[in-house]
Amino acid sequence: MIDRERCRPYRAPGLASVFAVALALAVSACSAGGRGTGRADATAPATTRSPAALPSAAAPPALTPAQAQAALITGADLGETWGPSLGAATWRDELLKATAEHSDCRRLLDVLYTEELFGPAPAPRATAALDDRAGGAQLHYRITSYRAAELDRALAWLGTLPDTCGHFTGEAGRGGVRDVRVTGVTLPEAGDARQGVRVTVTGTTADAGPVVLTVDLAAVRTGDDAITLTNGTLGEAAEDVTLTAVEVGTARLTEIRRQGRAQV
Repeated sequence: MIDRERCRPYRAPGLASVFAVALALAVSACSAGGRGTGRADATAPATTRSPAALPSAAAPPALTPAQAQAALITGADLGETWGPSLGAATWRDELLKATAEHSDCRRLLDVLYTEELFGPAPAPRATAALDDRAGGAQLHYRITSYRAAELDRALAWLGTLPDTCGHFTGEAGRGGVRDVRVTGVTLPEAGDARQGVRVTVTGTTADAGPVVLTVDLAAVRTGDDAITLTNGTLGEAAEDVTLTAVEVGTARLTEIRRQGRAQV
């Protein structure tokens, strides 16, 4: 007699369950993209950072207002007769408020009057106005932060003026005429780039009649920061004051920039 129970096919208990678990583990490993193996999923695009998004090792940040203020020169740097200004000199309006036919000469007169050699700069700036109470001279000093290429472009233009505007006629209001002469000024080897000119303006004022105004215009670039100054007086300007302001001021600005980089 045949035992029918023995002839039935053998089925391992729980085989379907074991297969299901194994399949689930395989799917999980594939969807993880090989995590833990050190390899990314070959079908996933690689993630890269644009060079523009990476940290830049370019120029240090622009001066803060406090740093720019600390970099200014003072009357003590120029001599015992110098001190804080008591107000803008009258010759600024009487002799510098003029125009000219040549565009470069016209721009020069505008710069002398507005003292904006680099144009309206967006970064923090600091200014100082100092008077020589003995000789009557007035020095205006400014620190500006701007793009180095723009600063150099303005300095290069300043250097062309003794040739393009060596001698020209300026026109003031009410038919006034200004005889203007421009010569170069050799500045100390300070900063990364520098340029200076001396402008002599002969004209007439309401108080003094015919007068001669002499103004030194100088600028120095250090990195993305620049110093500009005008040193003017009726008569002959003291060139050594201009040179001292450039030398001392550039050294002070350089030190402030160094301290700022050390803090970054």
